[in-house]
Amino acid sequence: MRTKNPEYFTLLEEFIDNYIEIYDRSPSQREVSKGTGMSIATVSRYLSYMKETGMLNYDGTRHIITHKQRKKNNDTVEVPIVGSIACGTPTLAEQNIEEYVRLPVSWFGNGSYYLLRTFGESMIDIGIEEGDLVIVRMQNYADSGQIIVALVDNNDTTLKRYYPDQKTGMIRLHPENSEMEDIIVTPDELQIQGVAVKVLKDLV
Repeated sequence: MRTKNPEYFTLLEEFIDNYIEIYDRSPSQREVSKGTGMSIATVSRYLSYMKETGMLNYDGTRHIITHKQRKKNNDTVEVPIVGSIACGTPTLAEQNIEEYVRLPVSWFGNGSYYLLRTFGESMIDIGIEEGDLVIVRMQNYADSGQIIVALVDNNDTTLKRYYPDQKTGMIRLHPENSEMEDIIVTPDELQIQGVAVKVLKDLV
C-alpha cells in the first residue's frame, strides 16, 4: 500500500467495533464498505495491511478482532447458563445450556464456572431470591459454611449451606430461611456439584 490514510484506520476500527456491539458478529467487507463509504477494494487493502501490522486480527473472511475486542475478550470469560437449580442435575452438556454470557474475569478466581437460576425461597434470608442467577465454581468439595449446589440421593438438586459434622459423620444442609428446617444427609447421599461465589439479580 503506497499511501496510507490514518483516518481510514480509525474509521474502519470504529465501524467494526460498533457493528460487533450491535450484531454480535464481525461485518463482511461489503458491509464495511457500505458502512464507511470506502470501496470494497480499499477496505480489503486496509484490512490486509492492518492484519500484517498487528493492528487487528483478521482471517480474510468475516472474523475480525480489533484491539478493543481483543481487550474485551481478555477481560471477560464466557459462562454457560444451565437452567434452574430445581430442574435436576445441572450439567454442561450442550443440550442443557440455555445460553452463554460474558462476565468480567475480575469476578472470578481460577477454575470453571456456570450459572444457575434459583427456584424457591430457601435462601431468601441472605438475599438470594427466586429467579436470581447464581455463579457457581465447579468443584466436588467445599469448606464448612460455604453455599453449595448439592445433589441429594441422585435426585434433588438444591442450594444450601454446607456443614459437615465431624463427630457424627453426617452433613447438615442449612437453608437461609428461618421458617425452614435443616436437611440431614450422609456423605453417601450427597454429591457436591459446585460452590456458589456470587449472585446476579435484577433490582426491579
